Amino acid sequence: MSSSSPPSLYDRTVAAASGLIDPWIFMSLSLSYAPRAAHTILTQRLSPPTSDSDSDSAALPPLSWSRFRDVWFMHFWSFAGPGVREGAEPSVLPLLEGRPLDAAQPVAPPVGGVVLELGAGSGFWVDVWRRPGVQRVYGVEPNPDQHAALRRAVRRAGLEDVYEIVPVGIEDLQGAKGKKWEGGIEKGSVDCIVSILCLCSIPDPEANIKELYSYLKPGGRWYAYEHVRAEYSWYMRLYQRFLNLFWPHLIGGCLLCRPTEKTLREAGPWSRIDVGQPPAEQWFHCVPHIAGVFTK
Repeated sequence: MSSSSPPSLYDRTVAAASGLIDPWIFMSLSLSYAPRAAHTILTQRLSPPTSDSDSDSAALPPLSWSRFRDVWFMHFWSFAGPGVREGAEPSVLPLLEGRPLDAAQPVAPPVGGVVLELGAGSGFWVDVWRRPGVQRVYGVEPNPDQHAALRRAVRRAGLEDVYEIVPVGIEDLQGAKGKKWEGGIEKGSVDCIVSILCLCSIPDPEANIKELYSYLKPGGRWYAYEHVRAEYSWYMRLYQRFLNLFWPHLIGGCLLCRPTEKTLREAGPWSRIDVGQPPAEQWFHCVPHIAGVFTK
């Protein structure tokens, strides 16, 4: 019988150095896509789009930093998103089956019924909704630059009759305010909310997460896989805060230091909470995660 030896000091040092440097590499890659965003916006100004099946509107939005950041993030995420999904799948796929942290036994039923997917983006996770028991999926994505790719992902997955893009923020999910969306979702009508690496960038997280809680039915479940504030040690908390001086400006408004688990716990009364940190994440992970199911 053979047994693997523990990592050497050299291996541990290389792994720690890589973990500490990785966020800077990620930000550098994002920065390289800024010129492409500028080119896209300039091209749109010179040749405005016409209405077609993959355009939400022929009218161009006004120039602004937020507009530039949305286009920039769209281009960067088209490159980075598949790799992020690949790294997240070992945590996300068991989570959606009701087994957060790959628990041996389910702690909750699999995702099903009426599902609210937050931060649908360009549709990297759309195919996971091809599962028994999913009746309707509302994909919340207020960034119109993501909608064409999201629609293509829905078509590829064959979910046109199941998946509806919700082109508004959390505050407009009921659909009545300012007629920003033709549809509407009733509070207390959603079986499952799924958030995958998106609560880091929503505005006013305390208010909006409480608002989302109100859409869940009694017994409804929130499946969350999110990165969160570092809690390991004072020096990692300090290092993460230093990274966060740059990270939001280069990664689409994402914030590293949000106490998302605490905010979810305080959103309202839960009958059961099963949440934790993936065990493979060591002290040098600057972007630690949680995976869990919160049952109303």
